[in-house]
Amino acid sequence: MTKEQFKMNPPENRMKGGTPKVGIRPTIDGRLGGVRESLEGQTMAMAKTAAKIISENLCHASGLPVECVIADRCIGGVAEAAMAAEKFAREGVGVSLTVTPCWCYGSETMDMDPLIPKAVWGFNGTERPGAVYLAAVLAGHNQKGLPAFGIYGRDVQDAGDSSVPQDVREKMLRFVRSGLAVATMRGTSYLSLGSVSMGIAGSIVQEELFQGYLGMRNEYVDMSEFVRRFDEEIYDKEEFQRAMAWVKKHCKEGADDNPAEKQRSREQKDRDWERVVQMTLIARDLMVGNPRLTELGFGEEALGHNALAAGFQGQRQWTDHFPNGDFMEAILNSSFDWNGIRAPYILATENDSLNGVSMLFGYLLTGTAQVFADVRTYWSAEAIQRVTGIAPKGLAEGGIIHLINSGPAALDGTGQMSREGKPVIKPFWEVTPEEANRCLEVTEWRPADVGYFRGGGYSTDFLTKGGMPVTMSRLNLVSGLGPVLQIAEGHTAELPDKVHDALDARTNPTWPTTWFVPRLTGKEPFSDVYGVMANWGANHGAISYGHIGADLITLASMLRIPVCMHNVETIYRPSAWAAFGMDPEGADYRACGNFGPLYG
Repeated sequence: MTKEQFKMNPPENRMKGGTPKVGIRPTIDGRLGGVRESLEGQTMAMAKTAAKIISENLCHASGLPVECVIADRCIGGVAEAAMAAEKFAREGVGVSLTVTPCWCYGSETMDMDPLIPKAVWGFNGTERPGAVYLAAVLAGHNQKGLPAFGIYGRDVQDAGDSSVPQDVREKMLRFVRSGLAVATMRGTSYLSLGSVSMGIAGSIVQEELFQGYLGMRNEYVDMSEFVRRFDEEIYDKEEFQRAMAWVKKHCKEGADDNPAEKQRSREQKDRDWERVVQMTLIARDLMVGNPRLTELGFGEEALGHNALAAGFQGQRQWTDHFPNGDFMEAILNSSFDWNGIRAPYILATENDSLNGVSMLFGYLLTGTAQVFADVRTYWSAEAIQRVTGIAPKGLAEGGIIHLINSGPAALDGTGQMSREGKPVIKPFWEVTPEEANRCLEVTEWRPADVGYFRGGGYSTDFLTKGGMPVTMSRLNLVSGLGPVLQIAEGHTAELPDKVHDALDARTNPTWPTTWFVPRLTGKEPFSDVYGVMANWGANHGAISYGHIGADLITLASMLRIPVCMHNVETIYRPSAWAAFGMDPEGADYRACGNFGPLYG
């Protein structure tokens, strides 16, 4: 196939409103006459150092740089705290980091905004009691019900040492990365394209979750809106023609596994291609709008729904009559299309809003495309050998989980991108045209299984490369408890072709497969692979590149969502969590229940 000369699209903020910034608050001992004056330089230098670390090491999931706003003056009391708060509100600050090398007046200098994630870095030095202030102000935060993260280096530093220890850097960046995810969600929307799919509980959208925990609106569009936009041609027809040419050039149509008597005609299949491309344009426009529609006379439709994430119901009311949403979901979730390399969109199949949120968490923390999949089958080593005659080796020797769904897995999930010779999934601004082309080359678009999808369509068919570190997560809702988060770090695995083909054929060979092996800890439910599958809380999971469990745990604590299952060693939560008992996970439940959802 001819290589596509992908252009690199610049980072952009698709949402209405500005991109959240990080506010740095240098606090100081307010006593003039020698004390404050001696600390001004060191304190402001800490703020500038923190801003430099953040801006040089982090960017938004959109690819835009993270901007830091430093208070105009050190904060020695409530008046200066108010000045900083006013500036932060004016500048669009969504995350707050207080820094100090010294004693300060705790409740007089603290950040009182209840909705902004906050942390305090207290310098570990003996000349001035930065650690004393850190303890005092965290106690104030806890007493006032405003949980904050503490950042305190393990090793004592000299007063003149301006270096930042690695443990301090890691906590600072983890806090800011998670805090920006919280701030980015606030004020955006989750868009339901349709309603409940086949009784799947995750598609019974709970507004209390989105509004109370995530600060997001809920927007709803009936699937008939797609038909209206088909019939009235409410999409960019020039882009449609360009997209169709791209699809014909780069999207390989695979074999049709349907019985001959049920296969759709060539004319029907060609029409299906047109429909699924139109669906893709329409879904994107519904999510984020499209200025081009204004030029075409559709000013209202041009605005979109300010949706940071969405879900498409599809089955069965749509797919019994129209082509399925697999192409639309797979392309939008990917980091490239006919317009070039660009940030992925988050679009959940079957309107599973809970898996959509899980995908959104992974995307905001990493900037990478996400893989949506059924957590379909646990294959024990014994079962694999019985079916194939071959005993699995390597990662798969203790059993394996088959992740597979008909189409919404991003093409980035093929594993065709690489870094230092190893398969990876990259943030879009690192993706090369050659890597995007390889993802397309190893993907087939198989005519949909008409037993599932009577209206036709196309499903992605690819096999994920083994050897990638990945994290599978899932948000679940439990009556009387609320949301809980599951996390399983592990790796993708490769099976011999004969084994893969045999196992894949038993499910649906026209769908994309990822073989997943979670990292085992020796403790339930991570004592074996079966235990992970048996304790997974729903039929879907969101798979993100990298071992991001520690960031997910920090993010969940900011939102007051307890983590019910994980295999993560590094736990970083607000200081208040230590007051709720010595068992970290039990304390997490009690703390989240005590403070309640972030937005009430």
